[in-house]
Amino acid sequence: MSYNRDNGRPGASPGETGRPKRRLKTKPLMILLLILLAGNLLWFIAWLIPDDPGGNEEVASVSGKEISRQEWMAAMEEQHGRETLLDLVNLKVMETAAQEYDIKVSDKEVDLELALMRSARDGSEQTLYSADGERVREKLRAQLILEKVLTKDVVIDESAIEAFYQENQSLYDIPDSYRARLILVKSTEEAQAVIAELENGSSFEALARERSVDAATGSLGGDIGYVVPGQSTIDEAIANAVAAVDVNNWSEPLTMADGRVAVITVTDKAKGRTFTYKDVEGHISRELALEQLPQSVTPEAFWQEFETEWFYGE
Repeated sequence: MSYNRDNGRPGASPGETGRPKRRLKTKPLMILLLILLAGNLLWFIAWLIPDDPGGNEEVASVSGKEISRQEWMAAMEEQHGRETLLDLVNLKVMETAAQEYDIKVSDKEVDLELALMRSARDGSEQTLYSADGERVREKLRAQLILEKVLTKDVVIDESAIEAFYQENQSLYDIPDSYRARLILVKSTEEAQAVIAELENGSSFEALARERSVDAATGSLGGDIGYVVPGQSTIDEAIANAVAAVDVNNWSEPLTMADGRVAVITVTDKAKGRTFTYKDVEGHISRELALEQLPQSVTPEAFWQEFETEWFYGE
């Protein structure tokens, strides 16, 4: 794709001192967030539940043979039910753990994690795109509770925290970023036609799925995540234009380096900020402590302690 996103982490190249920048590990966070989509299906399924408890309403038909809502729901439960319930159970387990161990997680701590995920551009931020903001914050809060419980007895020397911060300050200087969607077509004429449809009230997301020649982003409604002006890992035309597009508006046709033409929209602006040592001291201490643990631990490790039972009975 012409707007290739970098899977590497920012600051991964050697710094002025000749030592490579370090990125704190995010694997536990990524594992927890990867089931976020499955968790969101619960709300979708709840919306689908009919007033008729029989669930015999027809939702589709093939050659006159109907597919009932009940069949549909059963198939969805079979494919996603376990993951959805696991997600809910683990959220409750972490809430209970917070009470048991007197763990507090502030909104500022969640804000910091969100900002760091947006700036990482290592693939972990992709899990933010398909869920509403409050659900993402719930997940991050649960993960922070887990990490605080696991590291509550681990002591990290303050000099180690300060050294990490001094070596990696650039990680905590977060620029403005813009969540964008893209429709990629073959010509300026096609792009103008897309803009005409947008002006007539068509959905950008629906048009991306229907008209974009880029299958990867088209399947996501054109979502390409958060873009920083001047970002080198995305096509220059987009990187230079994104800051000038108003939220919920769209750009003029943008000619890409490969000759194709894009129309972009901005759905959200995340204001950048610089986090001070005081802002990130706890974050660094906790992550350095996690590196000392012999293995990753998931919320399931606390199920027995909090007498957890569930439908699947495992």
